Amino acid sequence: MVTIPELWLPILLAAILVFVASSVIHMFLGYHAGDFDAVPDEDRVREALRGADIPPGDYAIPKASSMKEMADPEVVRKYEEGPVAVLTILKSGPVKMGPVLGKWFLFLVAVSIIVAYLAGRTLVAGADAMAVFRVAGTVAFVAYAADSWPQSIWFGKRWSTTLKNTFDGLVYGLVTGGVFALLWP
Repeated sequence: MVTIPELWLPILLAAILVFVASSVIHMFLGYHAGDFDAVPDEDRVREALRGADIPPGDYAIPKASSMKEMADPEVVRKYEEGPVAVLTILKSGPVKMGPVLGKWFLFLVAVSIIVAYLAGRTLVAGADAMAVFRVAGTVAFVAYAADSWPQSIWFGKRWSTTLKNTFDGLVYGLVTGGVFALLWP
């Protein structure tokens, strides 16, 4: 068994290199640029939403309070009339990238700690580098890629976006697996 403190260097280095890889993917490669479309007549929609004074959070339109209410003719009518939407409202104002990137980096460290925990419990010190790569890379891939699929299944997120996010997760998994394989005690 290999302990998490013994893996502090691969934990931090994997998080740093995945942070760099994600920056390259999102800032330079540009394939995520089409993940969102502009709403038609954006100014009118913004004005309507602003007038509703909706606090930050996640919303469904229409929203039934129970499965039983889903069969209510009034609720059925709302679904048929549309629009049907899943809506996230963020805090108004410019996006402050520092706190967002800080939270992203903390998430990357958390994933690397989970990778270290599972690899450390399933592999011994001196394990074959390819075995370390497989375990660490697979765990990281699942951690980075799996969350997108339910978003497309349940909430209508574009499958093309999910596939791009899955590819990103594969890259992050390969980076993480490589770092752990190279630095395994």
